[in-house]
Amino acid sequence: MALDPVPPAELTEDAFLAGKLRLRQFSRGHRSGHDAILLAAAVPARTGERVVEFGAGAGAAGLALARRVGDVSLTLVEIDPVLVDLAQANAAANGITARTIVLDVGARAAEFADAGLPPDHADHVMMNPPFHAADRHRGSPDEGKRSAHLDAGETCEVWIKAARRILAPGGCLTLIWRADELSRVLDALGRGFGGIELVPVHPKPDAAAIRVLVRAIKASRAPMRLLPGLILNDWEGRPTAEADHVLQGGALGSAPCGETARNAPEK
Repeated sequence: MALDPVPPAELTEDAFLAGKLRLRQFSRGHRSGHDAILLAAAVPARTGERVVEFGAGAGAAGLALARRVGDVSLTLVEIDPVLVDLAQANAAANGITARTIVLDVGARAAEFADAGLPPDHADHVMMNPPFHAADRHRGSPDEGKRSAHLDAGETCEVWIKAARRILAPGGCLTLIWRADELSRVLDALGRGFGGIELVPVHPKPDAAAIRVLVRAIKASRAPMRLLPGLILNDWEGRPTAEADHVLQGGALGSAPCGETARNAPEK
């Protein structure tokens, strides 16, 4: 059954990557911002590889990655059918080829396979899961924003398990998470992942990290690495050169991240 079209008054059109990507998204509720672009910049994908984004929303992170890399096989997974339609429209409006799927990330393996995501399928999975603990943070009155932000306690484990299932051996999982809840991610990655790389994200030079970008390689035995942090703003509150590079569509770091972990010898 066809969905009713979204009234234009409920949408805004926003520029990302210094205008190289324009996306329509809801004026209220969860809206994509810096986290989505940081996530896209951290994914070490190459042309021709298969990339799957979990919880894609209106498509900001996956489409930003596709704009940077070009010619990736991109699949956007989202539970909300209205957002799936919006993500598909955003992809088309930007001339980007993407497949969009209505699917709960917590669905069974058979449902993933029926949707064209069988085990050992993807080269990359990227995700920005709900990461505010529901027992410690007040939820937004907006249902969409609340579901996008609040974690009832199992989201991290469920999403990482699903990523592990559909990634090929040697495939890379990239996610963004709260810095003060990093232990939960590391615990979940201890089952089936190695070669973990951590990039702390600091709002300014003298501030503690508020986010961490995490990369991990399926079936790798390489050790964990803590990489230099990304500082978003300088002492005057202006974007740093590296942050500006990322927000305009560049990759995070000067070389493809995850290369050491992918090529590490088995012990």
